[in-house]
Amino acid sequence: MANTDRRAGASVESERAHEQTHDDMQECIEECLNCHAVCTMTLQHCTASGGDLTEVNLLGVLLDCAEICQTSANFMLRGSPYHVITCGACAELCRACEEACRAVHGEDQLAHCADVCAGCAEVCDRMSQMGSDG
Repeated sequence: MANTDRRAGASVESERAHEQTHDDMQECIEECLNCHAVCTMTLQHCTASGGDLTEVNLLGVLLDCAEICQTSANFMLRGSPYHVITCGACAELCRACEEACRAVHGEDQLAHCADVCAGCAEVCDRMSQMGSDG
């Protein structure tokens, strides 16, 4: 009987861990999709505004960040075991994009983009570590 109780307890713990992993992944997918949208809108804002906001490195990192966020979300949505790799790359690019956006002063859209990128980087960092927990 004690063996059955231990197995039942382990099963409940396993189910909780699975639910937490699912919740963490869902949060990461949502952060990535939001970051993709915000970086894309910020890229459009910069292009339309012209001047210093069309600096090639800024536009490049916005585009890179938007693309890797979309790719990372896609990997997680289809359950790819390689999502830990894309999430790691996504976190790195989000931090680079955050830094580039924060370097531009007096632009609310870029400040907002930096905040969104920072949040996405944090969640993607956690998700990229999930593959090394076992």
